[in-house]
Amino acid sequence: MIIKPKGTYDILGIDAKLHTYLNHEIENFMINYDYELIRTPIFESSELFHRSVGEGTDIVTKETYDFKDRGDRNLTLRPEGTAGVVRSLIENKLYGNKNDCIKLYYNGTMYRYERPQSGRNREFTQFGVEVFNSNDPMIDAEVISIGYNLLQSIGIDVTVNLNSLGDLESRKKYTEALVKYLEPNIGKLCPDCQNRLKTNPLRILDCKVDKDSEIFKNVPKISAYLSDESKQRFNKLKQYLSILDINYEIDEQIVRGLDYYDENVWEYTDENNIVVGGGGRYNHLVENLGGPSIPAVGFALGLERIIMNLKNNIDEEQLKNNIDVYIMSINEEEKINALRIAQNLRLNNIITEINSNNLSMKSQFKIADSLNAKFIIILNNEDLNKGLINIKDNVTKEEIKIDEGDIVDWILGNI
Repeated sequence: MIIKPKGTYDILGIDAKLHTYLNHEIENFMINYDYELIRTPIFESSELFHRSVGEGTDIVTKETYDFKDRGDRNLTLRPEGTAGVVRSLIENKLYGNKNDCIKLYYNGTMYRYERPQSGRNREFTQFGVEVFNSNDPMIDAEVISIGYNLLQSIGIDVTVNLNSLGDLESRKKYTEALVKYLEPNIGKLCPDCQNRLKTNPLRILDCKVDKDSEIFKNVPKISAYLSDESKQRFNKLKQYLSILDINYEIDEQIVRGLDYYDENVWEYTDENNIVVGGGGRYNHLVENLGGPSIPAVGFALGLERIIMNLKNNIDEEQLKNNIDVYIMSINEEEKINALRIAQNLRLNNIITEINSNNLSMKSQFKIADSLNAKFIIILNNEDLNKGLINIKDNVTKEEIKIDEGDIVDWILGNI
């Protein structure tokens, strides 16, 4: 028997229902916020991710799925969504009008080679938002509000943990201070942190192994190294979030795992302090990948972690199969009419199921009940010859006969 690769998964059953529900909510939110869908390739040039994400990040050094194709090209399965969106922005010259605020969203699978664990797989799904051509902290607040309001609307209470990495000069000064502080004690930290001191010092603050170490209790605060402009930007963002009634907390150890972030960064954490997503500004990434100098901001949410949360909290009654109409038939003539009537109902947005296994009437009633059918259409040749349809209310058990031509209007008026 062939089985799926480690760290991948089949989406079916309750998970499939929750994915469908969540994707529906995402699409509705994006329509209301006036964001456009973008889809990028699942694999792209390795250089794209190495340049954007950062050679010293854990993703590039440990987690990317890199391979050569038959043309000897270096390719990588996408480990995150932003780099591909930026590549598409540049390649398709979406930045043509400098007065336009470009608002995009994606929803797709990503791949990272890491140890599978609860809520973390090698194949996973991310929903993300990217906004280009606005440097106003007000758009930061709008972007944060999308993730926050989406999660709140589906019953996941979250807090926005907020920080500022500052501009390039602020970040440079802070990095120097951080290295100076950590160097005397770096041998007490994990091997990854010892390597990061030379390659990516800020990532040490995000270490999961040494997060409770005494060394971090007196670590320099990045807020002390922010420029006046970065402080003003951060204060403006906090003001806007308060206006939007978004629950936030300051956490100066949030640095995010990707090198392209600067200025404002954040994470969404649920009631169990589990991070379900995060994002920030990346004002230099477009230029670094060969495009014009365009400011940008975005975030991503991990759908699997959200679905884990929903499974623990959602009422199972909401996940049961629910249909509008079940059509019962026995003989061939009734089956033909059932097929025809079902198509008419389905094309009018009425959820309909029919008997396709030559079941007995008793078995069909059981199927209708298991599907929580609101109405049952019981076909018989005598009624069909008169142009009539026999409908049973599956709650009150009352039955009526109506003209077949009125069936759609009657059901839409009663469901």
